[in-house]
Amino acid sequence: MNIMNLLNAMPGALAQGLIWGIMAIGVYITFRILDIADLTVDGSLCTGGAVCIMMMLSGHNVFVAMLGATLAGMLTGLATGIFHTFMGIPAILSGILTQLALYSINLKIMGKSNQAINVDKYDLLVSLRYIKGVVFYKNSILVVAVGIVLLVLLLYWFFGTEYGCALRATGCNGNMSRAQGINTDFGKVIGLMLSNGLVGLAGAMLSQYQGFADINMGRGAIVIGLAAVIIGEAVFGKVFHNFGWKLIGVACGSVLYYIVVQTVIWMGIDTDLLKLLSALVVAVFLAIPHLKEKYIHKPVVRKGGNNNA
Repeated sequence: MNIMNLLNAMPGALAQGLIWGIMAIGVYITFRILDIADLTVDGSLCTGGAVCIMMMLSGHNVFVAMLGATLAGMLTGLATGIFHTFMGIPAILSGILTQLALYSINLKIMGKSNQAINVDKYDLLVSLRYIKGVVFYKNSILVVAVGIVLLVLLLYWFFGTEYGCALRATGCNGNMSRAQGINTDFGKVIGLMLSNGLVGLAGAMLSQYQGFADINMGRGAIVIGLAAVIIGEAVFGKVFHNFGWKLIGVACGSVLYYIVVQTVIWMGIDTDLLKLLSALVVAVFLAIPHLKEKYIHKPVVRKGGNNNA
């Protein structure tokens, strides 16, 4: 195994990890802030990529196409939110229903299962070709990193507003939030729209980076997003306490995930097992708090009855 092959592959892993970091921030909003396991992302990632590629192929500017992808992602979150709040369907099933419907919608958007875009004919914002041998301001790693910083600043401002705090309260304690006059159903819909808007944006950037949008590009995205969130919290949780830094930590968790994936590939492990390894990583990190509570921090029961004075 040549270590240089691994080092040469790292810039690509870093760029891809940062792009998926945007998606992971979207997953963080639903999973940690709203306390909802939203499976819509497996479909909305592809929706964002499909809308972006088709808009660019029809002659739209890359920024207009990315805005369209973000809005399309928000519409998928709106659908899930309506299923959950208005129709009373459990959140996880609502996400599955939307994800299932999006498979057909994404096929209709693209017209076929795969749509490619040529970096030589279209002015893409990020591309695999923009990793090495380009001026620094076009480098995909720098472009996505700057984008993440701007997104985190915007989200930090939003969740610091009165309504942003109401959203955080909705996920923390829905009953108390309703008692304070907060419309928690509306808040959940807004949170799902915001989350999937970011996922759609990530899909737009990913499709540009790899040069195509594919109907299966979002399959397993929720597992990667959860892995990024959990790795980010495990590695940076004791260092990053501020909300904005927690979002940065999630993006860094995505980068670490892709560095590990690239290392696993370099070591010659069967790539067919990558999804299995990702699922196991998520399962282990999700189980750690429960196992620590159950086996390490056991409640101490004193003999002689209760000690209430």
